[in-house]
Amino acid sequence: GIPGADPEAVAPVKWITSSVTLGDGETVELRRPEFGPFDWKYGPPAPDLLISPRLAQPVYGTGLLEAIPESAQLALADPDDKNGDGISGRVNMVWSAEEGKIRPGRFGWKANQPTIRQQTADAFAGDLGITSSLHPREDFTEAQAVTLEKLPNGGTPEISDKILDRVVTYVRALGVPARRRVQDPVARKGEALFTQLNCAACHVTGFQTAADAALPELRDLQIHPYTDLLLHDMGPELADGRPDFQASGAEWRTQPLWGIGLNSTVNGNAFFLHDGRARNMTEAILWHGGEAETSREAFKKLSRDERAALVSFLESL
Repeated sequence: GIPGADPEAVAPVKWITSSVTLGDGETVELRRPEFGPFDWKYGPPAPDLLISPRLAQPVYGTGLLEAIPESAQLALADPDDKNGDGISGRVNMVWSAEEGKIRPGRFGWKANQPTIRQQTADAFAGDLGITSSLHPREDFTEAQAVTLEKLPNGGTPEISDKILDRVVTYVRALGVPARRRVQDPVARKGEALFTQLNCAACHVTGFQTAADAALPELRDLQIHPYTDLLLHDMGPELADGRPDFQASGAEWRTQPLWGIGLNSTVNGNAFFLHDGRARNMTEAILWHGGEAETSREAFKKLSRDERAALVSFLESL
């Protein structure tokens, strides 16, 4: 919050641990967060309030993801699993505030944002409390308004369209880190295992960007984001019970993997998944359920060296 304003709530967290035994007898400890009891600063929330903890997602490469043609995204969808491979990716059809119509979502943990501009404006409003032409009003309850409306603000709206557009252009242009150790034999073995375990069914390796992308630098490029931009049911263990447009509480957008190997270098940690429960890539894989359960079980049966090779490949991205 800002000086003079209490946060909405204080949310203690405790970690619940469990263990998984792999095929060769190695044991891996897993953890999941449990929040509460909440200390609400402006009175109790609505009884139907749904809460889901989220890590902020990387924003590099989002311009390239936005440049993927809608037709390519829609072509990958197989909601009824007609090909019988156990993977039934769905498009999350969401509301475009700028266009006033429904469009395929592709950004956010549940693909609830259709464009970088809308995602950026929503982040200014929801994360920072900064109003814009897309979100001209402060987002607080009547109880909060008693205190918060008396505090200084930056005008109405607080950010101009010119500044918003410049931020959007900056985000669109953020490049993806170059892949490392491309010829390393261990990483190459891991790449083969990635395909063998059918990880690429959701973490799709390649796309061609559109010829009319927002920035000339993003047009007609071969890119390798390792995502299909679709929703997948990841099973009850990862479910947050919080629907988002057409996404169910158990569905998540396939997370792009490019740049994932630099997470520790950039962030000082290697926390993965929507709530940061996974402390490394092995834990993240072991949390995959639902449509990814077959791949997870195959991973558990790999030898120690094979698992290390798969992780080495991911660390090279």
